Amino acid sequence: MRGKVALVAGATRGAGRGIAAALGAAGATVYITGRTSGSQRSEMNRQETIEETAALVDAAGGRGIPVRVDHLVPEEVGTLVERIRAEQGALHVLVNDIWGATEMEWDKTVWESSLDVGLRYLRLGVDTHAITSHFAIPLLLETPGGLVVEVTDGTDEYNAANYRVSFFYDLAKAAVSRMAFALAHELGPRGATAVLVTPGWLRSEMMLDNFGVTESNWRDATERIPHFAISESPTYVGRAVAALAQDPDVARWNGQSLSSGQLAREYGFTDLDGSRPDAWRYLVEVQDPGKPADTTGYR
Repeated sequence: MRGKVALVAGATRGAGRGIAAALGAAGATVYITGRTSGSQRSEMNRQETIEETAALVDAAGGRGIPVRVDHLVPEEVGTLVERIRAEQGALHVLVNDIWGATEMEWDKTVWESSLDVGLRYLRLGVDTHAITSHFAIPLLLETPGGLVVEVTDGTDEYNAANYRVSFFYDLAKAAVSRMAFALAHELGPRGATAVLVTPGWLRSEMMLDNFGVTESNWRDATERIPHFAISESPTYVGRAVAALAQDPDVARWNGQSLSSGQLAREYGFTDLDGSRPDAWRYLVEVQDPGKPADTTGYR
């Protein structure tokens, strides 16, 4: 991906950080956006910064450019895209991975949910993606073969059959799926591709902290949460997106819902430990039916 330019919107931590680093490992110049920069923190109030992600991109062999952006503010997103145009003259890959919700409400109906929390989900998980696409896609379309990746939680098939967490969470993640569908119809005839990509059970920085483990000893958490054995690092979904971005025939995926595990089988990459976890198949065949945790044949 030398000479290619990517924007990973929402790359401070988690999947976005993994995707940015993997694109950097492929040689790309990666614009890394988020709200936590230096001493400035987002409402999540975590320590990870966009500058740290940029350093990982550099260390991987690419060029990381951190830009503090609130993707709910159209003027900031517009300024970002104009900066990319001025500095690079093109945009080849757009990854919409923005989320940033701080409070999770589990198993809450629409009437039981906090309206402030629920509407914030929609603002963070839906509005941000739409605003970013509005400003960034015109630049991306100026070069044939562009790729837009919408990142969500869950494949289309799984989310269509399962209630996800709460009314507002379910709605936010389903909306991102529909965005990928709509963008595919709009971009395909114009020589670009849009896909939906989901990681499996992601070992994000927050998840590791919640379980009291690190990436080096994450398996210790399976003593308390046995199904955590199917989890995957952010590098895994990062490699999935990087594989798509380097595929000269990526248009064959236009409009499809894809998972990191599915793409690992297709492109042959692995997670950090050399395995290929297939979380969404595992959930359907092992975890959801209540079977004992056993990843044999699933990673």
